[in-house]
Amino acid sequence: MIDPAQQTVTVFGGGGFIGRYVCELLLQRGARVVVACREPRHANFIQPLGGVGRVGFVRADLTLPASVVHAVDGASAVINLVGILKGKFHGIQVEGARTAAEAARRGGAQAFVQVSAIGADAGSESAYGKSKGEGEAAVRAAFPDATIIRPSLVFGPEDALSNRLAGLARLPLLPVIAAQRKFQPVFVRDLALAIAKAAIEPETYGGKTYEIGGPQVMSFRELHEAILTASGQTAELIDLPDFAGSLLSRFGFLPGAPLTRDQWLMLQRDNVAAPGSPGLEAFGIIPTPFAAVAPGWLARFAGSRFGRRSDASAA
Repeated sequence: MIDPAQQTVTVFGGGGFIGRYVCELLLQRGARVVVACREPRHANFIQPLGGVGRVGFVRADLTLPASVVHAVDGASAVINLVGILKGKFHGIQVEGARTAAEAARRGGAQAFVQVSAIGADAGSESAYGKSKGEGEAAVRAAFPDATIIRPSLVFGPEDALSNRLAGLARLPLLPVIAAQRKFQPVFVRDLALAIAKAAIEPETYGGKTYEIGGPQVMSFRELHEAILTASGQTAELIDLPDFAGSLLSRFGFLPGAPLTRDQWLMLQRDNVAAPGSPGLEAFGIIPTPFAAVAPGWLARFAGSRFGRRSDASAA
């Protein structure tokens, strides 16, 4: 393994929810990190995590190849965390992933890590799942020794799902869409550590695909219940029948809609790691249970019907 202190890792999407933890863990291991994103000023909070000269920022957009080539210049490893939940999936999750992988290979990087998703399948009915599957194939064609990491739902202090549901728990009734659909939620720090290790140890993890889940398989209803417990709240959960969820998704194009049609299609399949697929254990990581850490950021919702966010927890 190359000494991490001699490595420069470019992280596309480094200023995002998962990216901030990936950057932190890379810096802890001594690597130099280049945060590549469309608005570098929004990622300035990463600067204090590294010593002088250990963190760089570059403006980059996966739809602009020249900016991608510039971002990976001199990188020994490249990580692509960029993904979207709605919009033009193909341009970002297929062509953008291909652009990053090709630039990394041509630039001489020794490792490329593509963060995909459980459910990635080029034959999926969902445009999201289809684009993730096609994106994996594009990366493999451009950088055959790439590491592909497919997480299930990711939870952590900044995640949208647990915070949103804890906020909605102020309502007396909380509807649950696709209540019996199964997930395997993974703690963001566990996932970030796997991604960081894959980037700095390509001789161990290169060319492989990992499906990353946490220690518990939970139905969506059970996840709602766990969020209520962690936030110290009570609300009556009402399982919506599938026809109601399907109908609701038809209006997903409206501003503020809770569910798009494409997300509904993704919810037709369980989101858990395939039996026998390598996961966190392959990285020597003991998965963190949701209940062990979630109260740390969800407890602020307790005792407030409006789930006000404290300044400290929002930072």
